[in-house]
Amino acid sequence: MIHPRAVIAPAAELAHDVAVGPYAVIGPDVQIKAGTWIGPHVVIQGPTRIGVNNRIFQFASIGEIPQDKKFQGERTWLEIGAGNTIREYVTINRGTAAGGGITRVGDDNWIMAYCHIAHDCQVGNATVFANNASLAGHVEVHDNSILSGFSLVHQFSRLGRHCFLAFGAHVDRDVPPYVMAAGQRATPRGINIKGLQRHGFTKETVQALKRAYKTLYSSGLRLDEALGVLDEIGHEVPNVAAFSHFIRGSRRGIIR
Repeated sequence: MIHPRAVIAPAAELAHDVAVGPYAVIGPDVQIKAGTWIGPHVVIQGPTRIGVNNRIFQFASIGEIPQDKKFQGERTWLEIGAGNTIREYVTINRGTAAGGGITRVGDDNWIMAYCHIAHDCQVGNATVFANNASLAGHVEVHDNSILSGFSLVHQFSRLGRHCFLAFGAHVDRDVPPYVMAAGQRATPRGINIKGLQRHGFTKETVQALKRAYKTLYSSGLRLDEALGVLDEIGHEVPNVAAFSHFIRGSRRGIIR
């Protein structure tokens, strides 16, 4: 399962069925669990923990030190969950001490070629990163988000659940859950209706989210007034309550 031309540090811990292609380099303090396939020329540095049944394609760089001038060689980590597909030339950096020390990628994510996930990012589950999508440091990407090709996300921004970034979107603030964003700089373009339908959201829930979106973005209400209306809707529709909760938790502000 391990090609004789792979270079694996003696201190690395690989499950018995991990496959490693030729010329891959795996450093010390790397743990890789069962069923994971590492392609040729992949470089994995530690401390890094990789879960079960991942596929990491050729020339990816995983767990390298952060691209942050404040980093002084502190012991920081990268954690990758289970069932992820990480394609060619993807780069995922470890965390920094200032950011809590850890970069995390959850389960069942699809990360296409040339994507970059910077230090201290927190990526949830079942996301899609199309080619060349990039995250600056400290970004949060919540479950089921979709980032189209060449989309860029500014540091400390958050992408809410089931949001959708259009091709080339430049995001410099938070994108609320269920919202589509497009443009440079990115602005809201409605609710991600198709995505919600694919994930089994009922017609009634989608209609409630559309009402919440219109209340926030086109009612003419001040933000505090709009949030009051959203709270009323949220008593009956939990997804609207989540929409409101995300906005209240925003530090950078939401896209407008």
